[in-house]
Amino acid sequence: MLKNKFLVVIIILFLITKVNAQLGFCLGNSGDPIFTEDFGTASGTGVEHTPLPLPGQTSYTFLGFTVFGDGKYTVTNLNYQQWNWFMVDDHTVGDTNGRMLIVNASFTPGEFFRIPITGLCENTTYEFSSWLMNLTPRDLLSAGRTPNPCNVRFEIWDSLDTTLLKSGDTGDFLGNLSTETGAWRDFGLVFQTLVGQTSVILKMVNNGTGGYGNDLAIDDIVFKSCGDAITVSDGSSNNITICSSQTPYATTLSANPDGAVFGSHFYQWQQSSDGNTWINIAGETNQNIMISGINATSYYRTKVAEFSGNLSNSQCNTLSDVFQVRVNQASVAPNINCWETAKLNENTCTWDVTGIQPLAPTGLECWETVTFDTTSCSWQVTGTQPMTPTGLECWETLVFNTTSCSWSVGGTQPVQPAIDCWETVTFDTTSCSWEVAGTQPMAPTGLECWETPVFNKVSCSWEVTGTQPTQPVINCWQTTAFNTTTCIWETSGVKPIEPVRECWETVTFNTISCSWGITGTQPVVPTGLQCWQIATFDNASCTWNVSGIQPVDELNISFCENENVVLEPITGATNPTYLWSTGETTEIITVDIVGVYEVEVTDNSGCLVIKRAYTVTQKDNPIIESIKSDGNDIVIRTANTGNFLYSIDGSIFQLSNIFENIEGGEYTIYVKEQSCGKIVSGSFIHFYIPKFFTPNNDGVHDTFDLKGVELYEVSQVSIFDRYGKLLKSAVNSSFSWNGSFNNKLLPTGDYWYIIIIDNQKMTGHFTLKR
Repeated sequence: MLKNKFLVVIIILFLITKVNAQLGFCLGNSGDPIFTEDFGTASGTGVEHTPLPLPGQTSYTFLGFTVFGDGKYTVTNLNYQQWNWFMVDDHTVGDTNGRMLIVNASFTPGEFFRIPITGLCENTTYEFSSWLMNLTPRDLLSAGRTPNPCNVRFEIWDSLDTTLLKSGDTGDFLGNLSTETGAWRDFGLVFQTLVGQTSVILKMVNNGTGGYGNDLAIDDIVFKSCGDAITVSDGSSNNITICSSQTPYATTLSANPDGAVFGSHFYQWQQSSDGNTWINIAGETNQNIMISGINATSYYRTKVAEFSGNLSNSQCNTLSDVFQVRVNQASVAPNINCWETAKLNENTCTWDVTGIQPLAPTGLECWETVTFDTTSCSWQVTGTQPMTPTGLECWETLVFNTTSCSWSVGGTQPVQPAIDCWETVTFDTTSCSWEVAGTQPMAPTGLECWETPVFNKVSCSWEVTGTQPTQPVINCWQTTAFNTTTCIWETSGVKPIEPVRECWETVTFNTISCSWGITGTQPVVPTGLQCWQIATFDNASCTWNVSGIQPVDELNISFCENENVVLEPITGATNPTYLWSTGETTEIITVDIVGVYEVEVTDNSGCLVIKRAYTVTQKDNPIIESIKSDGNDIVIRTANTGNFLYSIDGSIFQLSNIFENIEGGEYTIYVKEQSCGKIVSGSFIHFYIPKFFTPNNDGVHDTFDLKGVELYEVSQVSIFDRYGKLLKSAVNSSFSWNGSFNNKLLPTGDYWYIIIIDNQKMTGHFTLKR
């Protein structure tokens, strides 16, 4: 058994736009449902099939308990037992065993459901919505065929069923995969009722193909009012909290609609003391309101309608956000210490206590005590240091102990100093120090410079030591003499200077003859040089450097596509011979293939005079990739690049690929390479839609012309006003409109067009300016 639950919510918002508007939902605030059709709930848990409940109507045949074929329907709590349909519940939330409308689309597209909607408000915007499900898995084949998609058109008609007010197509939509659960899809429309209009007719039309597939479920059809989203602000926020010390409070509030739906706005401000019960404020019907005398928490909002008569009907207006003025009661001032201050904080409505008790003084002596005086709000210090002791030795000192808070006596008699063998020592109590007396024996005199006297403290006498320095070893060019002043041997003499030599020579010093010897031979000049080479000896590297560059140059030459070019080296050499990279030995060669061609030219002496490389490229003929209209300009694009010239008459060429301000019509486009003769061309119909026209008979943009439309095989043009009224049309012919209807000049404003050219549809709008 296939169980399916489907909710269809259709939201119709009449914005009084052109016919065949696209599907969409309310962009502002949606109100409570004014009309809902969820097809009820089954009486039991078994499968039930019931006809469509009134006031709904259908042209399809009720299923009953027969085979569910094309063009049949049922209202049921379960899907009919089809072998391949998804088995899911209906869409209505919390509706156990709820019913939905199941439709097996007819082979012939057309209307399959309609229902009248009453109790609407005039001149009010509404949202219609409905939930649909494609019951057939898109990957389940039947006789090798994939299922047809569903496609439903929603239409809103006036209560007389004579005028189509708004419509939109779902477009093709397939079911989920067979491994997934069936998916409900939400679709909607937005519309606005006219003055005096309180009811409409909703129609659903099958646009899809019958047969295998195009089986759908429908549930939860809903109509809601739709209005602007409206905020209330005092210019800086959407609510405020104050303290009772700031009352009575006054400010100015402003309602700020976002303009998503309403074209005009009418207001009625309301006030509440609890946010639940609201009272109209007499006379306050403007966008702004001045509130004053506020002593307790209060709430403010405004009702907004697009039509003044809808302000009194709760189903026809929209409520703004709520602006709250919260009043908090201030508490009694607290008790504080002498060092503290208290100040009421009107932001938090509480008392802020500040201040820090003065810090107790630091660095006190051990005999001192501190006490805090709350009268003067300061610390008091008292106490006296103990007296110092008397009768001390000269080496004794007094130190006050802050731990025990008493005087300590320290010090030690100075240690007797160590003395030399010839000295004596005595302690002086006046200076409190030891006194040393005695004189060392005199050092001996007449010593050699290398001798040193040392005092022996054991024998208490001087001893002489030392040896004359050894004479140093010297070179053949040196002499030496002992200096008794400095007490060292002094060496004199200079080594013979090394002679200047060539880079290929070496020098060696002979210690026997005490002179320099030179050996070496200059390198031989290299042989086998080319005629353009020279050899120069480099004294720095001590080698021969060979220099000279074989004459070589490079040339870039190009030829036009399907043509050739002649290569001819001119050197001025005597009886030259030629060798080309192609193997040719003639002076001139002709080529028609891109590449690099090299030639070596040798004179009659066999010297290579020049080596030349020709880089040959081809100038390609242009390839037209596209020709397009960009507004009233024609833009030409090529698939390749080059120095191309462009023309639309075949005689005058330009560098730019854009031709500006060209009237509509059929043109032949010409493109050529700047230095080549080949011209490529293509035909193009230039067609564009003007953004505005000014029918003031000044000879400039006086008519809305669609030049070139008559050149297409099939064309259709229709012009509408903002209410969808057809003003002018033409089929398979030229089109020009002067901005009038029935010989009456139409006002400045935007007008809409539908243009169909070769089965391609273009829609949009343009401006009539007077």
